[in-house]
Amino acid sequence: MSYLDKIRACNACNPTDFLPWMLAGERVGAVRRTLATHLKRWPDQFHVDDVRVDWYGAPDSMAARSAVLAGVVDILVAAGLIEPLQGEPYAVTPNRRDQARCLIDRAAAPWFGVRAFGQHLNGFVRTGRGDPGTQIQLWVGRRSANRRVSPLHLDNLVAGGLPYGVSLRDNLRKECHEEAAIPTAIADQAVPVSAITYCRDAARGLKPDLMYCYDLELPESFVPHCTDGEVESFTLLPAAEVARLVRDTDEFKLNCNLVVIDFLIRHGVIAQEDPDYIALIQGLRSPLP
Repeated sequence: MSYLDKIRACNACNPTDFLPWMLAGERVGAVRRTLATHLKRWPDQFHVDDVRVDWYGAPDSMAARSAVLAGVVDILVAAGLIEPLQGEPYAVTPNRRDQARCLIDRAAAPWFGVRAFGQHLNGFVRTGRGDPGTQIQLWVGRRSANRRVSPLHLDNLVAGGLPYGVSLRDNLRKECHEEAAIPTAIADQAVPVSAITYCRDAARGLKPDLMYCYDLELPESFVPHCTDGEVESFTLLPAAEVARLVRDTDEFKLNCNLVVIDFLIRHGVIAQEDPDYIALIQGLRSPLP
């Protein structure tokens, strides 16, 4: 295995398996061809053919669109086509989060192929001894056994979805508190460093996702602990060992691999001499549909 394999796995997708979901002439998502037929039960709202899914009956206002879509989603959940709702509103948008055309529950976003946004934070300690692979140590979390996605897999110190209507700063503070008990004063020292994009065909649908990434240098005395039950344990590991786990195993939750790879590149653990160096950098910013 290689770092590049992990990026490719996050971008495993055949676009022809999905129909563009159109709203007022804009592509706002994509529905798997084999599932799009279920939308024909709402002929006053959706037109489905071999080319696209057109939400031609959408109301004019954002609030009314959101209400109609919520009704559709509720029925799809009751039919077992979508997992139980999570109560987090995500933007249905052709591009940026602030360009929402309506809202959809986080659980339904992949079914409709809606672009999802998240925040991932690498918490690290700098020992000052040795090369970058040993002088930098990363806090790694192990996800709880009851997690819906990737139970017991390794995770970034802090990672979570970014609901609509919540600022980047406020959401990061919340996630830092819930997942690692990081006080606000320390969380506010997190440095925005990059954004990662990928588009993956997942069991729940299409995931054209964007992750805002942060670095947070922590004092050696700080020990994280989870307050919301989503992480069962934390371990402080040399960056070289984290790099090995990413490169050679499937221990990490799939998209968390990309956040670690980005960190390893920026901190010199993955050197410019690596034959995949340029491909890795390009692969971390894959075009979104």
